[in-house]
Formats: sequence, structure tokens, C-alpha cells
Amino acid sequence: MKSADKGKTGLRRIWNALGYSLDGFRAAYRHEQAFRQEILLATLLIPLALWLPVGGMGKALMIASVLLVIIVELINSAIEATVDRISLDRDDLAKRAKDTGSAAVLASLVNVLAVWGLVLTA
Repeated sequence: MKSADKGKTGLRRIWNALGYSLDGFRAAYRHEQAFRQEILLATLLIPLALWLPVGGMGKALMIASVLLVIIVELINSAIEATVDRISLDRDDLAKRAKDTGSAAVLASLVNVLAVWGLVLTA
């Protein structure tokens, strides 16, 4: 089945893509508690990074590390939704996919700690 938007080009395609992306943010916020928690974390840490007396590169690294958590959580949520769409039955490959996505989120959170720690102690 072909999407009605596949033939769209230029500004129409960009506008449609923006709408789909916003739908994705809304869905993640509505259905994923971890995403809501990470958004709360970002609303606290990003202003803090801008306020702290560190250089521009430090601020950029601190903010990028927080945004990376949001990105990885969105990808993890997509993996989980896809696996659940295929089947809710217990399956070793489904578990591996979900656990690997979760591990990626954990790695991105460890990255926040490492980046913030290094920037703040430099």
C-alpha cells in the first residue's frame, strides 16, 4: 500500500514531515512515562546548562547530551511499539529488541552524567 504523501515534494513534503514529527512527540508524551520523565529532566537541565558559568562549547555539549536522551528514547519507543504491534506474545527476539533499546537509553543517560561531570570539573 502506497502512502498518499509519497509523491509530495518541496515545501508540502517538509510541512507534512513536520506534522508527522509533532504527532510522534505527542504520542511519545501521551503513551511513554519514561519520555515524560526525560522531558522534565530536559526542562530542568537545559536552562541550568545555559545559566552555569561554562564556555559555549561546554554549554553545547551539556545540552546536546540531554537532547540525545530524548532522541534515543523516541527511537526506543518506536522499537517497543513496533514489537508490540507484531505480537504481544513472549518471544526471545522481541525481548532482545526491547532490552537493547532500553540499554541504548541507559547509555545515553550515562553519557549525560559523563559530559556534565567532565564539563563541570574542567
